[in-house]
Amino acid sequence: MRNMEKRVRVRFAPSPTGGLHMGGVRTALFNYLFAKKHGGDFILRIEDTDQTRFVEGAEEYIIKALKWCGIEPNEGVGFGDGPHAPYRQSERKELGIYKTYADKLIASGHAYYAFDTSEELDEMRRRLEAAKVVAPQYNAVTRQNMRNSLTLPEDEVKNLMEGGAKYVIRLNVPRNEEIRFNDIIRGWVTVNSAQVDDKVLLKSDGMPTYHLAHIVDDIEMEISHAVRGEEWLPSAPAHILIYRYLGLEDQMPKLAHLPLILNPDGNGKISKREARFPVFPLSWQDPREATPYIGYKESGYYPEAFVNILALLGWNPGTNEEFFTVDQLAHIFEFERVHKSGAKFDPEKAKWFNQHYLRLKPDAELAEAFKPILKEKGFERDQEFMIQFCKLVKEKVQFVQEFWDHGKYIFIAPQAYDEKVMAKKWNDKSRDIFDAVVAQFEAVKDWQVEEITTHFHNAEAQVGKVDMQLLRVLITGVAGGPQLFDMLALMGKEEVLKRLGTALNKL
Repeated sequence: MRNMEKRVRVRFAPSPTGGLHMGGVRTALFNYLFAKKHGGDFILRIEDTDQTRFVEGAEEYIIKALKWCGIEPNEGVGFGDGPHAPYRQSERKELGIYKTYADKLIASGHAYYAFDTSEELDEMRRRLEAAKVVAPQYNAVTRQNMRNSLTLPEDEVKNLMEGGAKYVIRLNVPRNEEIRFNDIIRGWVTVNSAQVDDKVLLKSDGMPTYHLAHIVDDIEMEISHAVRGEEWLPSAPAHILIYRYLGLEDQMPKLAHLPLILNPDGNGKISKREARFPVFPLSWQDPREATPYIGYKESGYYPEAFVNILALLGWNPGTNEEFFTVDQLAHIFEFERVHKSGAKFDPEKAKWFNQHYLRLKPDAELAEAFKPILKEKGFERDQEFMIQFCKLVKEKVQFVQEFWDHGKYIFIAPQAYDEKVMAKKWNDKSRDIFDAVVAQFEAVKDWQVEEITTHFHNAEAQVGKVDMQLLRVLITGVAGGPQLFDMLALMGKEEVLKRLGTALNKL
């Protein structure tokens, strides 16, 4: 079956070696969008071949993170079995799948047994480093001086195998051969095999390495497109050889290597220890480390904002539009619009995206989210008050937790008044002016915006222009805030008059 005729089937295949960082989420997102656009399948596969790096709780974290982001696979670990289960490589290893493919490579002479001990491998690296070799590796040249089935007599190899000697299976990479492949994002890539090491395909414990396992699984699971980070680009030539040597090049998924997400300075990829902003979708505590990492969710970000900003890191929609739902992204997404170079992450723009999505939320939903924060501050209000409060303040905030900082003066009477405003605007006439305002406010029978506005203008008709910023400062203590008369209506007649009285008595 030719690639162009394949049903679109993509996979996100993380290792359970830690929390899923934002780079991994973007890889999952691009896979999801591509599958959704083409009516295909998005699979979660857990690549746990390196059991020494397994971290308790990492797999569960990956599943929860994908669910929070709203980019759920339709098949795979935690999302339901399909015809290609199981989806954990450790479980697939028990079925003997990887050994079958490794044996096929051995039989065709494209792989070999290597019996080198760790001490012998270390000695080889030291020898090459002493000879000023920049990147020591086990390859077509160095393997000639190592203990493997290409250098040892056949009977010795047989005796070692029958005697239970430990060995790995390595790929037999040719010495000087051009390897070409077409990457959807990067175009044609050509590498000489002299730059490719003899990858370990099967470890001494029988567990496959990534290099063999992901290829076997992609074939068995009929994956049409293999999408991964650019850190795997140097390994791609070896993977091309494996497909070729297995006689499966016509079934090989199309490759796409995504650019790195760079830190805001652009001088390196984002690290989980970045202190300026979160790097995990959900808070993560690595059991091997003392430091917990706060997530985007716990920092107050909406998943829509997180996904939206990730989508634009290294991908261009072809328009000036920046806000997209997942459905809209899927409709226009293509890998051909993914950039080759790394994308700098802008934490301030991420906040801006969150502000946009916060403003789209129903006021009742915002009120529910803010209630526990307000209660923690020692205040409670009824639902209608909360809804109106959020409606007033939401234009000023980027996160729900900021409602308090931007609106606490509505709950707490001022103890001091903005010094700059008072110094500039309070004068000998001010008391008479605001006595008139108080008198008019006392006469309001229906304390609503229209009535408040009418009586305010009545006061102006009596005493001339009333400085609204000064009025705001007398009531709240601060120089800025939401629409003044809407705020007064929310605070209530009694509270407003009480605060004005206090202010005028102090001044």
